[in-house]
Amino acid sequence: MTRMLVAGVGNVLLGDDGFGCEVARRLCSLDVPEDVRVKDFGIRGVHLAYELLDGWDVLVLVDASPRGLEPGSVTVLEVDVSTVDAAPLDAHDLDPDKVLGLLRALGGSVHRVLLVACEPADTSPHLGLSPAVEAAVEPALRAVQRFVATKEELCS
Repeated sequence: MTRMLVAGVGNVLLGDDGFGCEVARRLCSLDVPEDVRVKDFGIRGVHLAYELLDGWDVLVLVDASPRGLEPGSVTVLEVDVSTVDAAPLDAHDLDPDKVLGLLRALGGSVHRVLLVACEPADTSPHLGLSPAVEAAVEPALRAVQRFVATKEELCS
């Protein structure tokens, strides 16, 4: 049985940076298999690293990530966990490389890491998503649901 952790990350106080948190919030209201856990980690990178020590096979990170695309663009990327080194991590930092580095330093591992990223439009201090990023929540939900449906294949 393949265990999957879906982690919404970001800072809801910085507008579109709260994208991952919103996707996780909506996913929590849907039925998922018992070997899938959905959680909003916000900016708590250390908590995510410790959660990963519980032996998850697949990590799906959902986050706002500026990549130079049109605001609201959703992309799916695979994180190469073999190139991640241990790095200092602030308790309120959720840089995926640092989280995975801390996980490795603690003796843990995860087989596969996927990032569902959304191009933010506005990360200035305020609550709520911009219209473009709000419209990207549904496509991100569908992407995560596809991963949940094919999680066994993701580890083969």
